[in-house]
Amino acid sequence: MSGVVSPGRRRFLTVGAAAVGAAASGQLLLAGTARAAQTPLPAGVFSLGVASGDPLPDGVVLWTRLAPDSLNGGGMPDRAVVVEWQISEDSRFRRKVKRGYAWARPELGHSVHADVRGLLPDRHYWYRFRTSGQLSPVGRTRTAPRQLVSGSHLRLALASCQNWQHGYFTPYADMLAQDPDVVVFVGDYIYESTSAITGVRQHEGTGEPFSLVQYRNRYAQYHSDPHLKAMHAAAPFVVTFDDHEVDNDFAGDVPQDPDKQSPEAFAARLTAAYQAYYEHMPVRATAVPNGPHIRMHRRLDFGRLVRLNILDTRQFRSDQATSQAGAQDPAMTMLGAAQKQWLLSSLHGSQARWNLIASQIMMAETDLKIGDGKLWYYDAWDGYQVERNALLAEFGHVRNPVVLSGDRHLTMISDLKRDFADPGSAVVGSEFVGTSISSGGDQDPVAFHKEWDARLGDNPHWKVIDNHRGYHLFDIRRAGIDAQVRIADTVTSSTSASRTLAKLHVESGKPGVQKV
Repeated sequence: MSGVVSPGRRRFLTVGAAAVGAAASGQLLLAGTARAAQTPLPAGVFSLGVASGDPLPDGVVLWTRLAPDSLNGGGMPDRAVVVEWQISEDSRFRRKVKRGYAWARPELGHSVHADVRGLLPDRHYWYRFRTSGQLSPVGRTRTAPRQLVSGSHLRLALASCQNWQHGYFTPYADMLAQDPDVVVFVGDYIYESTSAITGVRQHEGTGEPFSLVQYRNRYAQYHSDPHLKAMHAAAPFVVTFDDHEVDNDFAGDVPQDPDKQSPEAFAARLTAAYQAYYEHMPVRATAVPNGPHIRMHRRLDFGRLVRLNILDTRQFRSDQATSQAGAQDPAMTMLGAAQKQWLLSSLHGSQARWNLIASQIMMAETDLKIGDGKLWYYDAWDGYQVERNALLAEFGHVRNPVVLSGDRHLTMISDLKRDFADPGSAVVGSEFVGTSISSGGDQDPVAFHKEWDARLGDNPHWKVIDNHRGYHLFDIRRAGIDAQVRIADTVTSSTSASRTLAKLHVESGKPGVQKV
């Protein structure tokens, strides 16, 4: 986004209830506030910090969850609590511009999602929460540019795959220093795996989460990471989930191990996992789950500079193929019919200079077989060849499509080809597969390149491959995108130096990625 412009002294007060369900009346809010004052809450209700997300030109979602005993279900009394939110033009709250009230209800884990509107576009704001005499940490957020403004600059960070047991979330410390306008997180916010004594640090609990309380505890542990907590408090996040927020490699309503999880049991697990996800993410009420279903695909516009399309590549997909014939079955779908049509309408109807697609899994081809023939990575878009190829054909008629992906625990930056089976096929876009924050831990780069460099000849569209932990940073302007692969030296320590592994450029009107 462009530089901060100080707005005039625009002081006003709003009072409302941003709660799921019917809005509370002023009398109920006052009664709730009085009741909360008469029965003080336990100390440390803001232990999980604060966050913001899904910025609009006039608003943003503010999040917190009241959890004084966060690893044991939350520790809150079984009653609704009124929480005040405040927004200011400065970090000391000398120039407050808005405040309001939201219910923190036990049925939603005492989470708060305040969907604030009436803010000015393209501005930094500071926010905090208050309840029962306790004050939250201060967070900073930023609104999107005005809808019809062309915009001069957006700094965006891409992150994914943060496994608590594989390392500390140290890449966020460098991300914080780089001061992005928005963070796009494309999946695997938590891992559902059991506790491992060999891990850098251990998961809470004694097994995989299945119940709502178990998922709440797992999210609470991840929110306790100081680097993640600081980054949430510094910039708005735009999130979507992949498989580990529920169950490894699940597809739709099919678990990884259907012989061990009945349809009824997995539906109950989906219901618990999606509710816990909503409770811990800065998303709007449109994402309130309906049992084992949740709406996550959506789009956000940053003026006419960027349209960001956020996909859901888990909930509507066909079960993964296990052969080349299966991967080429026309019935295989990653998005489902409705989401696919939504995406195409969004892309073709966009007036933005850059059309970004946040896809949890890799879209470019991965040919694992050295030499003649193909061996695809079926859990990614390679396992859904017909739908992927049809989408790539549409990219040829879309302005500057760029895909932002995760999942692979490595950096893999590629040209997107109209037809990967044809080496001479046209380039129709670019893809940045971001490495993981910590998943995979510290790995040997020499061994990695010995294995993967041999495949470069079969994958000439790959521009950069690497296995360090980190994230990608994008400076988006009308003329082009300048990208950096930022990596940490280690994630086995809570502190680490970071550096730029590679710099790349995508020029407007010229599909493909160039190394700088």
